[in-house]
Amino acid sequence: MKYVLVTGGVVSGLGKGVTASSIGLLLQACGLRVTSIKIDPYLNTDAGTMSPFEHGEVFVLDDGGEVDLDLGNYERFLDSTLTRDNNLTTGKIYQSVIDKERKGDYLGKTVQVVPHITDAIQEWIERVANVPVDGKEGSPDVCVIELGGTIGDIESMPFIEALGQFSYKVGPGNFCLVHVSLVPVLSVVGEQKTKPTQHSVRGLRSLGLIPNILACRSTKALEDNVKTKLSQFCHVPEENIVTLYDVPNIWHVPLLLKDQKAHEAILKELNLLGKAVEANVTEWTARTKIYDTLQDPVRIAMVGKYTGLTDSYLSVLKALLHASVACHKKLVVDWVAASDLEEITSQEAPDVHKAAWDLLKGADGILVPGGFGDRGVQGKILATKHARENQIPFLGICLGMQLAVVEFARSVLGFEDANSTEFEPETSSPCVIFMPEGSTTHMGGTMRLGSRRTHFQVPDCKSAKLYGNAKFVDERHRHRYEVNPAMIQEIENAGLLFVGKDETGRRMEIVELQNHPYFVGIQFHPEFKSRPGKPSALFLGLIAAASGCLEAVLKASGNVSKVSTRTRVANGSAMGKVYQNGNVYSNGNGLHH
Repeated sequence: MKYVLVTGGVVSGLGKGVTASSIGLLLQACGLRVTSIKIDPYLNTDAGTMSPFEHGEVFVLDDGGEVDLDLGNYERFLDSTLTRDNNLTTGKIYQSVIDKERKGDYLGKTVQVVPHITDAIQEWIERVANVPVDGKEGSPDVCVIELGGTIGDIESMPFIEALGQFSYKVGPGNFCLVHVSLVPVLSVVGEQKTKPTQHSVRGLRSLGLIPNILACRSTKALEDNVKTKLSQFCHVPEENIVTLYDVPNIWHVPLLLKDQKAHEAILKELNLLGKAVEANVTEWTARTKIYDTLQDPVRIAMVGKYTGLTDSYLSVLKALLHASVACHKKLVVDWVAASDLEEITSQEAPDVHKAAWDLLKGADGILVPGGFGDRGVQGKILATKHARENQIPFLGICLGMQLAVVEFARSVLGFEDANSTEFEPETSSPCVIFMPEGSTTHMGGTMRLGSRRTHFQVPDCKSAKLYGNAKFVDERHRHRYEVNPAMIQEIENAGLLFVGKDETGRRMEIVELQNHPYFVGIQFHPEFKSRPGKPSALFLGLIAAASGCLEAVLKASGNVSKVSTRTRVANGSAMGKVYQNGNVYSNGNGLHH
């Protein structure tokens, strides 16, 4: 097993996750099998209870793991399926060590950070690194490890000590350290400054880790004299110093690394030059060029609660992007704070209220993503009503689906007090209720999480057609509330059809409105399985409907290679290639026939 460790210096937010994902993609393009581990030094067991404002979105895995959003980048770039163990936190390590101590596994010894915590970290890395994540048998060739935070942080010290010991343990030729650092350009002087990176590397070396490759973030490519200076003071060969300068989008980062032969430097450090083949990034390059040249816009209004931090909806944004590139449309996202649409805002801040409604009315499609808490709920309901009444393509995810049902019950069925018991426990028309198996006392890890199966009830519905006329799909979930089964018949009689249900037939998964161009609500989160070149079926439906080409896509039953050139999806089929998985066929987005 070979290991690539990616660390960060000077400041946070330099793009370690994208760098780690790009390195993995390049190694994969060289014919190697790659897995990934993200180390988060915080004390939380997982990211499940964190506010999106605090830490960005919570990414959900097939096994129900609630993890850091960087694992989403890994899955999208490498088209892999990770597990909760691929996200290692201080909380998980300390919990496992304390559990062992309580059981008496340490035979009465004094349990300390060194060696017990550091040993546990190394054992975890070795165990998880050998688990395949690409659906094939046998261990991967390379494990890319990203250490969260910045070198020098107190909370990451046990991990740095463990990784220093680990690099010595696995030996030269099996461990490569890539240090991502900042080379700022001071506007006053206009000169690239190396001192921050020098200090960062000095700190790294003092902690027992020696960088093999420097990945320097800067606004422009490093000048030759700057590379020479960094090489001299950081003891890294010039050919192992690469620039990660600002690019139009992150799809350029793997190509940027390849152009500077970063993959060759890594392969050389890992003694893999003889095993690897020439990096083949033809498909990735073609897709990136398409992305860069898109001009015809499609406007999607994102009506959410956490619009102040776009990372809160990172996977939703990526899924929209994958679908828009597939439809050859330039994605324009109009961020609409749900609370700005509400009547109270028209009284307190009329200009803000008007601006929000102008954005909503100017959109080609409307998306209401998931969320928790009652802030902005009324605004989301108003946005949903606007989409329903004005025949605007609409996609509601998780809470977005539940509120679509609430809005329909209020406006069409006449249940004025229709609501979710999450927001109004005493409502006389509970359209959405707490799931019986949920916990009312513990928040972490107690939701309905991970991959669950949805069976289509109506074979010719839009959703089934977009999934390639599948009989069922497997998608990822994260929710505590569900549509009230007792109200289903009444709602369906009025024209809102539940076209997808779970295996029991009592839990509603997909809802569609009859006589509407595209009005779809889903209890699951398809954004978590969307990939570049393999867009999520229902996001593709939203973009196609907003672009005026949904009928052509539906007639082709998801095989968009049959659609005319004007509306066809990049790289042939919108659903991507179909891979065999035992006796079940899957396209990587949960599609089954």
